[in-house]
Amino acid sequence: MDPGKIAAVVDWPRPTNVTKVRSFLGMAGYYRRFVKDFSKIATPLTQLLRKNHKFNWTEECEASFQELQQTLVTAPILVIPEDNEEYMIYNDASRQGLGCVLMQNDR
Repeated sequence: MDPGKIAAVVDWPRPTNVTKVRSFLGMAGYYRRFVKDFSKIATPLTQLLRKNHKFNWTEECEASFQELQQTLVTAPILVIPEDNEEYMIYNDASRQGLGCVLMQNDR
C-alpha cells in the first residue's frame, strides 16, 4: 500500500457524529472485498447510521473502528507475483459464473 494512504488511515480521527462514521465506512468499504468478515467487524459502526438512532459511541464501536484501521494498514492479501516462483491456479465454476485465484507460496 502507498505510505501516504496508510498514514491517512492511521491518523483518521475517531468519528464523533454520523457523518464522520459514514465517511470512514465509505473509505473502508472501498477495500471491503479484501477484508475477511468486513461486515461483521463493521456492524457496530453501521448500527450508528440507523435513522432515529441516537449517536452513542460505545466500546464495541471503538473496537470495531480500531480493528478496521489495523486491518486496512497491515500487509495486504494481494501481493506482486515473483517471476521465479511456481504458480497455482484455484478455480470454481457454475452456470452463473467463473472464479479463479492465482497463488504463489499459499498467498
